[in-house]
Amino acid sequence: MSSTAIQLPSPQVITEPSQLDEFVSTLARARRFALDTESNSMHAYHYQICLIQISTDERDVIIDPLALRSLEPLGALVAREDIEVTMHAAENDILLLHKDFGWTFGKIFDTLWAARILGWSHPGLASILKERFGIRLDKRMQRTDWGKRPLSPEQLAYARLDTHFLLPLRDEMEQELRKAGRWEEAQEVFAELLTIRWRERESMGFWRLPGARDLSPRQQAVLKALFDWREQRASQRNVPPYRIMRNELLVTLAREEPRTLQALQQTPGFPKRFPPHLAHKVLAVIRRGQHSKPPVYPTRHSGQRLDDDTYARYEALRRWRTAKAESRQVDPDVVMTNSKLMTIARANPTSLAALAALQVLGPWRFKEYGQEILQVLKRSRFGDKGAS
Repeated sequence: MSSTAIQLPSPQVITEPSQLDEFVSTLARARRFALDTESNSMHAYHYQICLIQISTDERDVIIDPLALRSLEPLGALVAREDIEVTMHAAENDILLLHKDFGWTFGKIFDTLWAARILGWSHPGLASILKERFGIRLDKRMQRTDWGKRPLSPEQLAYARLDTHFLLPLRDEMEQELRKAGRWEEAQEVFAELLTIRWRERESMGFWRLPGARDLSPRQQAVLKALFDWREQRASQRNVPPYRIMRNELLVTLAREEPRTLQALQQTPGFPKRFPPHLAHKVLAVIRRGQHSKPPVYPTRHSGQRLDDDTYARYEALRRWRTAKAESRQVDPDVVMTNSKLMTIARANPTSLAALAALQVLGPWRFKEYGQEILQVLKRSRFGDKGAS
């Protein structure tokens, strides 16, 4: 069954403040609903949330934030601790909703994390909808521009399916989590999601491009110049950077350093229909990069390097986590993230009190894994033979 073949009533599309106020009152009485968002990140440099889909047990509603001046009533509702919001892969939605509207959440159920905790082999929403509900999503809609108006019936049909089945799925998952003895673990993960906030971070810039660190210092200076030019032009035109020039081509141009228009046009991967005036601009950017000071690779962790003992503890904790994940048939980060392991390895606690003081483990993980972690650290300090 495809997404377009499902016989469902058309979702209500909210574009007026009065409609939003009335719907928020309905949601407050329901005390739970499913939520998802769509952004135009694949079509704009300065991307934003363009659609908010919400499903209750009775109906599906699509909110158009581009038509509304304020979403404050809905933002106040999702912040309440007595209102549960179900999402799939909530982290990105939480980040964007905080960035665009300042939203925070009071209570969350994440069906992706629930599936991962349960060890489902295909936890993606498309796979779950197909396996559990016989629904096949229209993959063509994944690349649609949600910032364009009016929205087509096909877009609305696709968008509403991202939330339509989440509440019954959530209820099935709760039963399975409780039966498996994983309900407390899931609640702890959901509580951690509530702390997510959008923060502007210093980007790694051109260093994140594959092959950037293999270039010579001068070539890296050229790559930085090309990367900065691409970002500036993409920002001015409000299009994704790849629409200006793809990452692979940037690295190739930095490596080849073409000096003439003919050499530039013969560079592997260079578009045949690239505008001539921009081609001359690219050559000028390359020349500027050739005469620039080579960039310095940014340091992380405030320049603090791991000593041998800390690294040994970290690797010991990773091996423990891998074994634990394999025994549960889940991904390693379901047991514990690398950042938590690193914090523990650096601090090297020798007691449960010291481990608790790090505040990296919630109550469930502390109870479940605390003593094992201390044993791993003890073996790492004294060697396997000294762990008796």
